[in-house]
Amino acid sequence: MDLQVGLWQKQSMKLAMTQELKQAIEVLQFSSQELMSFLEEKTAENPLIELYNTHIKLVDSRFSGLYRMKGQKKSQEKNWIEQIPEQIETLPDYLISQLNMKSLPKTVAEAVKVYAGHLDANGYLAITAPEAAQIAQIPVEDAEKGLEILQTLDPAGIGARSLQECLLIQIKRDPDAPTHAAELIGSHFLEFAEKKWKGIAKKMDISMQEIQQAADYIQTLNPRPGAGFSHETPQYIVPDLMVKNSGGELELFLVEGQVPRVRFNEDYSSMLKLSGDAQAVRYLKEKTQEYHWIQKSIESRKETLLKVGKALLEKQRDFFLYGKGHLKPLTMKEVSDAIGMHESTVSRAVREKYIETPFGTFPLKQFFTTALPVRSGTREEAASSAEIKNQIATLVNREDKRKPLSDQTIVTLLNKKGFEISRRTVAKYREQLGIPSSAKRKRYE
Repeated sequence: MDLQVGLWQKQSMKLAMTQELKQAIEVLQFSSQELMSFLEEKTAENPLIELYNTHIKLVDSRFSGLYRMKGQKKSQEKNWIEQIPEQIETLPDYLISQLNMKSLPKTVAEAVKVYAGHLDANGYLAITAPEAAQIAQIPVEDAEKGLEILQTLDPAGIGARSLQECLLIQIKRDPDAPTHAAELIGSHFLEFAEKKWKGIAKKMDISMQEIQQAADYIQTLNPRPGAGFSHETPQYIVPDLMVKNSGGELELFLVEGQVPRVRFNEDYSSMLKLSGDAQAVRYLKEKTQEYHWIQKSIESRKETLLKVGKALLEKQRDFFLYGKGHLKPLTMKEVSDAIGMHESTVSRAVREKYIETPFGTFPLKQFFTTALPVRSGTREEAASSAEIKNQIATLVNREDKRKPLSDQTIVTLLNKKGFEISRRTVAKYREQLGIPSSAKRKRYE
């Protein structure tokens, strides 16, 4: 074996992940909210970066509320009224207010107050009677009486410890409830929920029609009686792209209003330059370079989003013109080839991004769907999974609920339309659509 030791020069090529490239990739995959947080963080770290938004107007505090032009009195008064905060009544407050109309022993009333403070967002009780007794320092018997009182308060079903108990409370308080509703929920809850009605009908010696009548009534009950007192602030989706249909001509716009713009702080930069401190000059150079990197990354993000949006506009034109039922099969590889970028770049670009269309706002990822073969005469074509789901939903909506379509029947009907699909795929798509099986869709009139 000939082993030699020495130094040789060798040329090779490899892709180096520079700081600029890494940051550009990071910014590209950010959602609008994540990008805003990132910019705010960088602003705190880098004094040369300023954020501003064109639609935000600054108010001069010297004149705020002190000066009013003629003819503006009514408008100003209206604005003042609108600034009064909304008075929101909570579920515990509502329950405790009902105790004032009842003559209760102090210990029992105290137990109800403890329970009211331990209800979850749906109105279900999160503690037991012994735990309530310990918290209120009262006998367990009084805590149990307090629970009975709680379950008589409005809304009906409040204070239940399970869905079964919640439904039973509502049924027992309703004089017009069907005859067998309480027994169905109380004694055959799981069988009833799983729609094993034939066995229940035999045990109770009643007809399937009577069970169906009770089931229709139970569907009207509220499984979440406390949800009406939930006052969560709604989270709105702000689209990154917008498509408008102007007489058949589609136009694509980049929505920039929700993300503040980046501006260079010239005053701070001049101050550092005039300081004459070598360390300050190095700091200035480093932070200036960081500013340019961020600016370049944001511009690159905008350009990539527009390129991906234009490719989607071209390849899913029928969707933007006619709606959901016209979504075509599309892969990220097709889009990446069309815009001359890597597939991973497209994947990052569509992550957590949304587009506003004439038919609603949708995530960009929704426009990438798998293809299934379709026979059209003598030609082989392809249909998207979204189109297949739409066909399944249409068939189920039109079926006779007394004889609902089985998965195999749906397969047969779709095959007749030219869609080559298996029963397993139909079952998977049906579950994704939230459609129960044929046995659970069956009605007994």
